Amino acid sequence: MRITKEQILDHNQKQSKEHNESFSFLADQLTSQNIDVEVLVNQIASFEVSIPSWALGAGGTRFGRFPIGGEPGNLEEKIEDVGLIHALNRSSGAISLHIPWDTPGDAAAINKLAEDLNITFDAVNSNTFQDQPNQEYSYKFGSLSHTDAKVRKQAIDHNIEVIKYGEALGSKALTVWLADGSVFPGQQNFRKALERTYQSLEEICNALPDDWKVLIEYKPYEPNFYSMVIPDWGTSLLLANKLGVKAKTLVDLGHHLPNTNIEQIVSILLMEGKLGGFHFNDSKYGDDDLTTGSIKPYQLFLIFNELVEGTSGKDDLEQNISWMIDASHNVKDPLEDLLQSVEAIKKSYAQALLIDRQKLSEARQSNDPVGAQECLQEAFQTDIRPLLREARIRSGAAANPIGLFRDLNVRSELINERGSDTIATGL
Repeated sequence: MRITKEQILDHNQKQSKEHNESFSFLADQLTSQNIDVEVLVNQIASFEVSIPSWALGAGGTRFGRFPIGGEPGNLEEKIEDVGLIHALNRSSGAISLHIPWDTPGDAAAINKLAEDLNITFDAVNSNTFQDQPNQEYSYKFGSLSHTDAKVRKQAIDHNIEVIKYGEALGSKALTVWLADGSVFPGQQNFRKALERTYQSLEEICNALPDDWKVLIEYKPYEPNFYSMVIPDWGTSLLLANKLGVKAKTLVDLGHHLPNTNIEQIVSILLMEGKLGGFHFNDSKYGDDDLTTGSIKPYQLFLIFNELVEGTSGKDDLEQNISWMIDASHNVKDPLEDLLQSVEAIKKSYAQALLIDRQKLSEARQSNDPVGAQECLQEAFQTDIRPLLREARIRSGAAANPIGLFRDLNVRSELINERGSDTIATGL
């Protein structure tokens, strides 16, 4: 299925009167605050968030999974689904592949399809947390940290293979998340496990092309519940510093213990030049993989406050950090959920751009916590949705992406094309 420019123009025309009134009101309000609305709209329009290949079908839990029909059954269909999202919001022009779930069989054909849909390839993700069919050695007791050198070599070789797939598609980064750890006290020598992981990552880094980076993800628990080899941002940063300029930390919002100050972590990683990217999602209890911004929108805003303050401008923020989503859609249509997540991320970015930096700095310098809070709240409580709509309309996207998605019966069309029993690869 393809969404045409004519369908989008017709949709936007129907929305124009109400949108123009709300945008004009907000633009006047912001202009009176000496905010350049044109610059703001352009910044919002150019900011994009990559779609994960593993999040385009219905998710699930260990208790069950409920397919929704019309799910993409191969990589080509996944790229087509990202094309649908990007046509609707013009903010999701890249896909992040998980290999071997989405191994490109014919790189030239995959590249051609992606080019036709204005899609590029963000970071490629390796998988050493599952045993694959015909795999010689098991990862049951670890991969890059395993006590057996043969298992470590198998995991290293897989990561190098993923790099080669990424090269063929124009990707520039490898994301490594390890499930390695232990379930019981005494099971693992913490220091030796971390040493082996570092040595394995060093071999992987040596295989990276000159213009690539490796993003080291962390997680405090799950699937192991006594220890994880890379449990937190400090361990990731330690490894990244030892590995050199090509290694950076990836922050997954759900990979923290409850009430962790993620915005402070982001600030410190920026200070050290080691913030490599994000996996956006939201959570109530743990790694819930919920829609970004659905539970803690203020936290998301505070993270972007640090991002805007800690980068040297639009180009630095957009080009030197990988922006990706990592979510599981158990009860929602995954395409609608991803549209909501991208909207929430861009909303937080736009709100952070509204913060009066000079006033905030003065409040901090004079030790005025009330004044500092007022600066943040003034930006956070501003309804900037008209700015996001204006940015979409100018980019050729839909004023209301989910509204048009439903008006066009996209899910029903996908079910007609693919069937009601399809299950997305990798799930």
